[in-house]
Amino acid sequence: MLKKITIRKERCKGCGICVAFCPKKILALDNLSKIYLTAEEDCIKCGRCELMCPDFAIRVCKEEVQ
Repeated sequence: MLKKITIRKERCKGCGICVAFCPKKILALDNLSKIYLTAEEDCIKCGRCELMCPDFAIRVCKEEVQ
């Protein structure tokens, strides 16, 4: 099973907690203070960002490959 990261920008309040806790340092805030991935291919999908986000703006989901 693969994992997929989903960002719900409408929930992001721009606190930057996920940015601070990302071990690969690939999360950033845009000019509207909304989260985005700077290099999705480098994401290890550890789920730390999802656990730390107080607004549930990030999800790391398992995805079945067929």
